[in-house]
Amino acid sequence: MSRHAFYYHADFLLHDTGSSHPERPQRLQSVMGSLIKSVVWSHLDHLMPAPAPLEPIYAVHPENYVATIRRRCHAGDRILDEGDTHVCEHSYDVALLAVGAVLQAVDGVMSGSFHNAFCAVRPPGHHAETSTAMGFCLFNNVAIGARYAQHKYGIERVAIIDWDVHHGNGTQEIFYEDESVLYASLHQYPLYPGTGDASEKGKGKGEGTTVNCPLPAGSDEAAYAKAFETTIIPALDHFRPQLVMISAGFDAHRDDPLAQMQLTEESFAHFTRMIKHSAATHAQNRIVSVLEGGYNLEALARSVESHLSELAG
Repeated sequence: MSRHAFYYHADFLLHDTGSSHPERPQRLQSVMGSLIKSVVWSHLDHLMPAPAPLEPIYAVHPENYVATIRRRCHAGDRILDEGDTHVCEHSYDVALLAVGAVLQAVDGVMSGSFHNAFCAVRPPGHHAETSTAMGFCLFNNVAIGARYAQHKYGIERVAIIDWDVHHGNGTQEIFYEDESVLYASLHQYPLYPGTGDASEKGKGKGEGTTVNCPLPAGSDEAAYAKAFETTIIPALDHFRPQLVMISAGFDAHRDDPLAQMQLTEESFAHFTRMIKHSAATHAQNRIVSVLEGGYNLEALARSVESHLSELAG
């Protein structure tokens, strides 16, 4: 068995957002088509997730919120918010499958079956707040996974590193007053959703466990690497996480249509190496990485391959 897990299910393609929507099934089709032909494919253990039970989701999202998402999707609603979170009749069930992949990945790394895992899921999750669907996201996959690790395995400290080009307002909101979860984000700023200023550092017991690294449009790998070296890695060293999770969005790639950053696929390999080193130091190599954004199909596929090659290296 490989020490590196890859979670995917063909039913992720059933989440139909419409042909012109950026977060469309072709994203995963492109990723899978590229990976199957890649060298890294044979170094991964390929696993098919099952839908998540509801209890771990209720640890992050209220029951009435989950019920509303279920009802509206099954009723055939097409838009859940002011305009960008498109759904279909299958979307609720697909979202449960995405959460299920993350929970099973947590089980795998916490049990020692794998060093690390990547979840090639959709819909993404990091914009979903406690009771609000937004930014293409229904349930906050990474946040649910972090809570699950704490509740099931007694983990005291989970770190979430979010390098999606958009700030993960949902993950920040969920853990803003929580000292047990470090949320660290590198993102283009200003940009949707408008949160993520460096002054946002947490509140109450959680003050200091939210770390934002806003970067201006046009930032390149050197700017990101400096933020990692001067801010993110020191925060991890201080926090000493027992599990590291990654909100792995690849929309800061220079070819992405939704932002204006200048990263390449090799940039994500660089970031992965730094996080792997930190996880080896503090978290017994335990990493669960979860797909978020990335909307140029070719750049997304190359970036995921680069990330996985480093994870499995």
